[in-house]
Amino acid sequence: MLKAVVDTPPGFVPSPATVPRGSAPSGVLVLLYEHQGEPWVVLTRRSWHLRHHAGEVSFPGGRREPGDADLWATALREATEEIGLDPASVSRIGRLDSFVTVGSRSLVCPFVATVDQRPELVPDPVEVEQVLHVSLAELTDPEAWREEIWPLGEALGGDRAMTFFELNGDTVWGATAAVLRRLLTMVIVGGDAG
Repeated sequence: MLKAVVDTPPGFVPSPATVPRGSAPSGVLVLLYEHQGEPWVVLTRRSWHLRHHAGEVSFPGGRREPGDADLWATALREATEEIGLDPASVSRIGRLDSFVTVGSRSLVCPFVATVDQRPELVPDPVEVEQVLHVSLAELTDPEAWREEIWPLGEALGGDRAMTFFELNGDTVWGATAAVLRRLLTMVIVGGDAG
């Protein structure tokens, strides 16, 4: 079921013209698996001592490093470092639309992948407080999500719709919520990954 959602595009290395000045492109891993007949996604809660986005819910991922062949390699490397994911267990099935974040103006490239079963993951406490396994059914519950219009000013593109997911003990927002919204739209409506 999960593999029918997206197609596998070629690797992605953005041209310098697509990356906002002063920022580096980032690759994030949207890791899916089926458990007891239901699709689940892996998220993390970032450690509270981090300088940026402390305690926020996110996908495994981060900025591209010089040794990364492409942003898929970045996403896999970061997931291995952050949550102990075995890269050999992962099957890439697509890439969601890239976007530039409002605050840091970073280019985020989300890659969708699957594993055959619920993965045994161990968070690196330097970066990750907890690994979160969230069912897509929980995310699509009408009580779990909402949208707000935020006036960000013309310098940041004017008014912008911001999505929020209320999970048990966590509020997911920002770039992570934007990626989840795109993923859920594809799962429910049945689109292609870009």
